[in-house]
Amino acid sequence: MNVAAGPRLSDRQRLNWLRLIRTPNVGPATFRDLINRFGSAETAIEMLPELMMSGGANRIARIPSIAQAEAEMDVARKHGARFVGIGEADYPPVLRRMDNPPPLLAVKGTGAVFGLTPIAIVGARNASLAGIKMARMLADGLGREGYSIISGLARGIDTAAHQGGLATGTVGVLAGGLDRPYPPENIGLCEEIAQNGGAVVSEMPFGWEPRAQDFPRRNRIVAGMALGLVVVEAAKRSGSLISARLAGEMGRLVFAVPGSPLDPRAAGTNGLLKDGATLVTEVNDIISAIAPLIGAPLPLPPEFDEPPDFSATPPPLDDDRARVVEALGPVPVGVDEIIRHTGLHPAKVFMILLELDLAGRLERHSGGSVSLVLLDP
Repeated sequence: MNVAAGPRLSDRQRLNWLRLIRTPNVGPATFRDLINRFGSAETAIEMLPELMMSGGANRIARIPSIAQAEAEMDVARKHGARFVGIGEADYPPVLRRMDNPPPLLAVKGTGAVFGLTPIAIVGARNASLAGIKMARMLADGLGREGYSIISGLARGIDTAAHQGGLATGTVGVLAGGLDRPYPPENIGLCEEIAQNGGAVVSEMPFGWEPRAQDFPRRNRIVAGMALGLVVVEAAKRSGSLISARLAGEMGRLVFAVPGSPLDPRAAGTNGLLKDGATLVTEVNDIISAIAPLIGAPLPLPPEFDEPPDFSATPPPLDDDRARVVEALGPVPVGVDEIIRHTGLHPAKVFMILLELDLAGRLERHSGGSVSLVLLDP
């Protein structure tokens, strides 16, 4: 699998992309909407205060200054890392195929590893010796066949998978900043990955200590970066099952290694097999299923261009905003439903939802549905 050449962000664009994505309430979906609407991150940043107030924010979120963004870039350079934008050649190509991919990734290591066909291997932190051996064996075997190994640098199965793919190319995805590897005992492993033809990546700011809610976000990138995801061991309530669910929703292949019904660490994987995951007992089980996907053309990176008729639409009025807010509630609804119900032009509805999002009043859900968040008085 080859990484196609692509345009490069200018230093100024990269700086403003970083400022925009680090602004509170600006996630990947909101970032793309802003670029589509205003054409550049720099213009979007200028419009943020007005948009937040129009959305009913109690206060204007603090937008990172140029100096703050430059300081984070300096920290990245000191750690041997760089920021890669979604349209650039060394952005992981398969990651572009997920909904709302991170617009900017911090990357430490070599981008060449993203040119290999990626397979994710995840599993229990409190893994059995047999599970660790299996993960390492699968990663080693896949690596010898030209695959890269994607995982989350957690204890147990993740660590074993990275170790198995160390000689041939592995990618670790962190839940915190690149300078805050978790768990701490894998700091050395992160360095080994970056120095042996692999890469460590994160969408979070440098200095960010991972919180519980950051690990599902990390799992989304692990699932999105690979063509298929293998679960080696997982209990019934496991983060690895979140990764498997996300992979399935993204159209990735899901694999599971069977285990003893008497071992609670196999309850999740055995459940995946009952639900239709591909059974894995050897490397060839993965290769034979993934082979038809290799060589399929990757779509072009998302275009940050707004349809021309949107720009000609008059800005929404207060009455328009009231109609959209009235249509929203705590139960997720589709944007198309809001457009039909309100009778407003789609561009107006999207603009109002963008304002609400920036004000912290909108929650986005899978499938593109949205719900209203009530602000504290």
